[in-house]
Amino acid sequence: MIDTSMEIEQKLSVIIAGLRHYEYAQEICDMIESAAKIRGTGIAKREALYIVQKIQEGKAIIAFDQDKVIGFCYIETWEHGKYVANSGLIVDPDYRAVGLAKMIKAKAFELSQKRYPEAKIFGLTTSLPVMKINSELGYRPVTFSELTTDDTFWKGCSGCVNYDILQRTNRKMCLCTGMLYDPNRKDKK
Repeated sequence: MIDTSMEIEQKLSVIIAGLRHYEYAQEICDMIESAAKIRGTGIAKREALYIVQKIQEGKAIIAFDQDKVIGFCYIETWEHGKYVANSGLIVDPDYRAVGLAKMIKAKAFELSQKRYPEAKIFGLTTSLPVMKINSELGYRPVTFSELTTDDTFWKGCSGCVNYDILQRTNRKMCLCTGMLYDPNRKDKK
């Protein structure tokens, strides 16, 4: 177990994933699947090839404790860069509650803003800690109607145990909360 958040920050690295990180794709998928089983909700499964694709595109954030992968997140664009989603946030259970998720989300947010400065950045989550992190970054809770209408994005939810709710409500609601950062919003943080 980890001692303190100050100690953890000194020995962790949170970086944009590169080609040398392909080897961790299946391990990341296993982490996502394990977390989904434990939580029982809100995390869509991903295949290793999808994770590799995000790494190839320079759209993935990976966290390490020396050579052990302990966290991950990726960005995806929709509607020709009008929307960017920060998705797939995962943190090794031994590194939770020490600020690692916040570090990963901040790095993904920074990457999103750098690559797509005019895009609305959004995410779906059932996690209260993620909602808090998103709020600190300037996101606000929104209805799903304010998010992308791209069918491919919503099909990505099909790996979640709650997908039937999303389908039954015609993508109007689910157990997830939609959160949005709009760079053009006047009252943003």
